[in-house]
Amino acid sequence: MSQQIQRAGGRWAVSGNMTLETASALLAEGVTAIAETAAGGEAAFDLAAVADVDSSGLAVLFGWQRAASAEGKALRVANPPANLVSLAEVYGAAELLPLS
Repeated sequence: MSQQIQRAGGRWAVSGNMTLETASALLAEGVTAIAETAAGGEAAFDLAAVADVDSSGLAVLFGWQRAASAEGKALRVANPPANLVSLAEVYGAAELLPLS
């Protein structure tokens, strides 16, 4: 994993930005993290250290959700930044994402 996603206890801690510039790398790193999660388990991502989010961040979360589902795993997103939640609400996608 790069510096943007690191194992932190039972979660994957995400730091930095979730923007167009980082989306491709974040998607790939998250898919790798999901693959490393135990079969049938929960891939939990903690976004407490995320600084900036744009709509590309939502695309990353949906990509992670698809990857987890394809592997029969659950996805949980903890501590989403307020601007991520706002974007999800504006796009009508908040109820589709596992935000906690």
